[in-house]
Amino acid sequence: MALANRSSPPAAVTRAGAARASKATGARLDPQARRRQILDAAIGYFAEAGFGVQTRELTRRIGVSQPLLYRYFPSKQDLIEAVFDEVFLSRLNDEWVIQLRDRGVPLRERLMHFYGQYAQATYRPEWIRIYMYAGLAGDKLNRDYLALVRRKLLNVMCEEFRAVFLSDSQRAQAAAISAREIELVWNLHGSMFYWAVRKNIFGVRAGLPFETRTADAIDLFIAGARQRYATVVAGLPEAG
Repeated sequence: MALANRSSPPAAVTRAGAARASKATGARLDPQARRRQILDAAIGYFAEAGFGVQTRELTRRIGVSQPLLYRYFPSKQDLIEAVFDEVFLSRLNDEWVIQLRDRGVPLRERLMHFYGQYAQATYRPEWIRIYMYAGLAGDKLNRDYLALVRRKLLNVMCEEFRAVFLSDSQRAQAAAISAREIELVWNLHGSMFYWAVRKNIFGVRAGLPFETRTADAIDLFIAGARQRYATVVAGLPEAG
């Protein structure tokens, strides 16, 4: 469950180096490899400079013409969407949902396993930087991703939390998952995300191993949820 070794070069960097070597030797790339080369370069470029940059600079870095770029990606928006598909959507794994729903495994263990896998797949420098740039640009794709996380992951987590923290009669009386319930789960999910922001945006070195701070966050959430989850689901105000 440990995070991948960050000292290893990312796959995009390795592929980009191979593409540069191919260019230096004069070898021609087949269409699939050329598209991959452009996409990898765009991921690195957008992560470095954001989405306000010109494609002219991107083509200069790759060493291809703009007409060739537009042969594979007819517009800059098409290229941005392909970057999102690669960096965000392709890394979501349906197996995570199956594991989260496995009630034969204690809830804490399921959450630890999920966040270990989720962090490996998503909390990488290019993922975090592109995510932040997209949010600052007000890009719709960013909001679509948040909606996808809510639909595919947070709703499932709410169902599992109800199974653990509510009695049979409370579950039978419970209404549909509310915005308040989702917000409670965002508190847990967001704490994981902010760890990645501190590491990859602010350059703050973590004082604890990922597994330790994740276990602490999950334990605190579970302890509080045992006291508050039924009240949140019922929509009752906090006592006192």
